[in-house]
Amino acid sequence: MICYLFSNPSYFIFSSDVPALLYYSHVPTAIIVFMIGFFVFWKDRQSLMNQLLFAISACFSIWVISNLILWTNIHSDFMLFVWSFLRVLSSLISILSIYFIYVFLEKKDVSLLLKSIFLILIIPIIFLSSTYINLKGFNITSCDAFAFEGVLFQFSRVFFGILAMIWILFLLIRKYRNAGGNFRKQILLMGVGIELFLFSFFIVTFLAAYLTDMGILSDSRLEFYGLFGMDIFIGFLAYLIVRYKAFNIKLLGAQALIFSLVILLGAELLFAQNTVNRILILLTLAISIGFGYMLVRSVKAEIRHREKLQIVNKEISKKKNQLEKMANSLERSNAKLKKIDATKTDFINVASHQLRKIPTPIKGYLSLLLEDSYGEIPKEQREILEKINSANERQINLVNDLLDVARLESGKVILNFKKQDLADICQEVFSSLLPEAEKKGLILEYKKPKDSLPELIVDKGKIFEAIFNFVDNAVKYTPGGKVDLQIKLDDKSNYKAQSLDDERKVLSGSVIRVTVVDTGVGIAKESLPYLFAKFSRNDKAKLNVEGTGLGLYVVKLMIEAHGGRTWVESPGEGKGSSFIIEIPVKQPKNIVAED
Repeated sequence: MICYLFSNPSYFIFSSDVPALLYYSHVPTAIIVFMIGFFVFWKDRQSLMNQLLFAISACFSIWVISNLILWTNIHSDFMLFVWSFLRVLSSLISILSIYFIYVFLEKKDVSLLLKSIFLILIIPIIFLSSTYINLKGFNITSCDAFAFEGVLFQFSRVFFGILAMIWILFLLIRKYRNAGGNFRKQILLMGVGIELFLFSFFIVTFLAAYLTDMGILSDSRLEFYGLFGMDIFIGFLAYLIVRYKAFNIKLLGAQALIFSLVILLGAELLFAQNTVNRILILLTLAISIGFGYMLVRSVKAEIRHREKLQIVNKEISKKKNQLEKMANSLERSNAKLKKIDATKTDFINVASHQLRKIPTPIKGYLSLLLEDSYGEIPKEQREILEKINSANERQINLVNDLLDVARLESGKVILNFKKQDLADICQEVFSSLLPEAEKKGLILEYKKPKDSLPELIVDKGKIFEAIFNFVDNAVKYTPGGKVDLQIKLDDKSNYKAQSLDDERKVLSGSVIRVTVVDTGVGIAKESLPYLFAKFSRNDKAKLNVEGTGLGLYVVKLMIEAHGGRTWVESPGEGKGSSFIIEIPVKQPKNIVAED
C-alpha cells in the first residue's frame, strides 16, 4: 500500500487503518503521565524534584503524541518534521531521568560541573536534529524514515538509554548501601520503577525499529508495548506518594491511581469489538469509580488523622525538648549553687575559727575582772563590763552556730551515737532551765512518763542541745504563763498533716515525740514555713530577744542527722506555739551505737 493512499485521519489522529492497540497504548499513557507530572509540579512549584518530574512527563507525553501522529498521519512532509524531534525528546528523557534521580537521592541540586556534562551530552543532539545527519529522507511507500536515519542518531537512541540505566543503577546502589529505614524502601521502589520504564521505553522501541528495519517485522507496532513501562513507573510514584509522602504530596497518589484506572478503562472502549464488551467495560468503570471514591475518602481521613498525630507529636516533642533544656539548666544551676554553697561553707568554717580566736581570750579576761581577781571594780564599771561580756557572749554563740552549720551541712560533724533514754535528757534540760524560768516568773513543767520509753541510739549532746534550744526559746519568747515540756511514744497515725509536704515527711512506724508548748507570742501562719530556714527569726516577736537566726536551723540539721524530723505549730500571733521533735524508734541502718 502507498502511504498517501491511506484514509485521511479524522480529528488529526483517528484513523481506521492503524491497529486498535495504538490508541490504548498511546492516548491513556500520554494523558496520565502529563496530568500526574503537572499535578505534582502544581502542588509545589518551587521543588526542583517536582520540576524535573514534570519535565520528564512533558517530554514523554510529547514523544507519545508525536509517535501517534506518525502512525496516523499521511502527509510525508509533516511526518518528517515530527520524526526529527523523536531522538531529541528521548535523549532529553534520559538526561532528565539521571538529573531527577540525583535530586531524589541527595535532596539538593547537582553541581555546576555535572550540569555542564549534561549540556555537553544533549546540545549536539538538539542542534543536529534539523540537519541531514539526523534525517535525510522519507519512504512514502512504507510511511517511515528508518532507512534514512543518520548513524549518530541511530546510535544515540541506544546510547542514551543504556547510559541512563547504568548511571542511575550506580547511583541507586551507592545510596542504598548507606541509607536506612524508610528511605531504603523508597530508593528500591523508585529504582525498580524508573529502570523498568527506561528499559521498556528504550530497549523495546529500539528493537521494534531495528527488527522492522531488518525486515523481520512488517511494522514497528512492537513499540506500543514499550510505552506501558511508564504506566508502571507512575504506579510506583503513586505508591511512593501515598505511602511515604514523596514530592510533598499526600492525597495526590490515591487520586492519581483512580484517575489512571478510569483513563485506562475508558480507553478500552476505543477498541471494544461489540456491545457486550462495551457494557462490561462500562460496568467495570462504574464499579472502579465507586471504589475509588471510597478509597480517596479513606485516604483523606487517614491523612487528617496522621496530621493531627503529627501536630500532637510535635507539641510533645517541643515540650519534651523544653523540659530537657530546663532540666539541664536546673542541673547546671544546681551544680553551681552546690559549688557556691560549698565555698560558702568552707569560708564560714575558716572565718569562724579565726573569729573564735578573738572573743575566747576576751571572755577569759572579763571573767577574771568580774570575779574581782584584779581587785574590786566600781559599780559603774562593772555594769559596763557586764554589757561587754554579754556582747562577747553573743558573738561566741554566733561563731559556735556558724561552726555547727558548716559542719552539719558538709557532713563533717562527728556524732557520738549511744543508747540513751530521751526522757532522762528532757529531765536534764528541765533542771538546767528551771531557774531561768522561775526568775522570769514562768511556770516550767515536765512530767516524766510513768512507763519507760524505748532507748534510742542518739548523740546525747546534740539531742540535749536541740531540746534545750526549744525550751530556752520558749522561755525567752513567753512574757507570762507557762512552758510545758512533754515526751511520749506515738505513732504516725495520730498525726494529722497540715499540708501535702508534711504528709510526705511523716515518719513511718512508732516515734518518740518531744513537744515544747508555750503560751508566748505565737507565730503568724505565713511565717511558719520559713522558721527553720537559715538566718530566720520570728520577726513578729514583741520581746527584745537577741538571736543569730541559726538556732532552729541547727536543730533541724541535728534531728535530721538522727533520721528524725522537727516542725512548729501555732494557732497565730499571741496564741502560743508548739515546737515538736520526732525520732523514729526503728532508726536508719547507718545509725549504730559505738562501743
